[in-house]
Amino acid sequence: MSSFRAAQMVLPGGTALSLRKSSRIAIRSLLRFRLRTLLTILSLMIGVGTLLAAVAVGTGAEQSIARQVSAAGMNTILVTSGNSSQGLMWNYGEAEAPPDSPLKNPALLLQNTPDTQPGRGPATTLSLEDAYGINGIPGVQQVSASMHESLPVRYGTRTWAPQVRGEQAVLPEIRRAWVFPHGRFFSETEEQTGAAVAVLGSVSADRLFGKRNPVGKTITIASYRLRVIGVVDSGLWMLRPTENDGQFDAVYVPLLTAARILDRDHLDNILVSTSSTGDVEHVRQVIHDELRLRHRLDLDTPSDFTIASESDSAAAKGGRNDVARAIMGNMASLDHVTLTQLGQTLESTGHTMSYLLASIAAVSLVVGGIGIMNIMLLSVTERTKEIGIRRAVGAQSREVMQQFLLESMLLSSSGGALGIALGLLVSAAIAMRLRWSTELSWSVVALSFAVSTVIGVLFGYYPARQAARVEPMTSLRYE
Repeated sequence: MSSFRAAQMVLPGGTALSLRKSSRIAIRSLLRFRLRTLLTILSLMIGVGTLLAAVAVGTGAEQSIARQVSAAGMNTILVTSGNSSQGLMWNYGEAEAPPDSPLKNPALLLQNTPDTQPGRGPATTLSLEDAYGINGIPGVQQVSASMHESLPVRYGTRTWAPQVRGEQAVLPEIRRAWVFPHGRFFSETEEQTGAAVAVLGSVSADRLFGKRNPVGKTITIASYRLRVIGVVDSGLWMLRPTENDGQFDAVYVPLLTAARILDRDHLDNILVSTSSTGDVEHVRQVIHDELRLRHRLDLDTPSDFTIASESDSAAAKGGRNDVARAIMGNMASLDHVTLTQLGQTLESTGHTMSYLLASIAAVSLVVGGIGIMNIMLLSVTERTKEIGIRRAVGAQSREVMQQFLLESMLLSSSGGALGIALGLLVSAAIAMRLRWSTELSWSVVALSFAVSTVIGVLFGYYPARQAARVEPMTSLRYE
């Protein structure tokens, strides 16, 4: 195509270019050098595809780590009715209170300091209203109220005496390590209506039914007949069901059903999950403040409840390390610190992985943008005479600049669209072939396309400006 013919297509009758005509001419100009255009689009397609795949893998890994941390219970807090502790207890001192503390007097701060006062022993003050109050605390994800008592459970001639636990339907969302080899957990409707149903821990199921599927069978607790609707087991290899483990040797019934069986309305426990392991210590302190306020306890009265995180429970099971505690000074348990920091480190690792992969992919996008700039600068040099003819027949500098910007944007948007398709295919292939967890939201896809288009504008601006500065008389003499 001659330069004069190109100028005629751009400016028929010497009038200003419309956006539609500019786009049509930009496409024709790019098709004149098909291989060059294809390679430029390919470089940006690889950049966008790499970015999406990296974000998908990074986000998937981050979500997978978060799920495993939650499944291990590192983000859980257990509130227990009664307080028999002595030694390290929660006290108040003169200081500035945290801004979200529910304490009436902001000059009082909750502190973990030695106290020789004994605990108050057993208590019946923990209520369902307390659970509702905890559920509204920032950082709390899920709350499940509980009451329990060891009772004989009968099926036929077999009798087993586990803990009968009245729970809420949200419990499996907190105990994410749970799996159900048979049946299911009870629903919210069954909980609210106090349905006569039960879910067996795997140990209890083996004791009462052996290796048979117990779903649909009827067990007897006290004088109540309950239909078995599921069996719960552990989904973590490091958390294998054993007798007296408190989870899989129990029988779970709806909270209202347990209240009728046990003939009481106070709670024994409130299980709380936090949004992040990093929130555990802060949320635990705020829960303590909230419950003392609700129970109307003055500053000299010990708490009538106990709060422990999963780190505390794990430390208790592992035993106290007196030597380590002596070295570490004021640490109540080295295991406590280790587990808390472990959870935070795992989450931090997930974030770091996402940022690292996204940064590497962003470099690919920049390389693709540099490729667009090089191609457009070469195009300006090759089409200098064409630009001069356009300027000679009446084209303005801004119209020439618009022409080259449109070509750059067409290259980048085409590469972005193809890169999105490539990224989705690579993410799906990674999930299927390597069994890695991948997560990709449509907002990230839209952002990737927008970024690729912006790159076309940014890296195409300089070549377009160079083209707009070409003088007609100089360009007409150019060979």
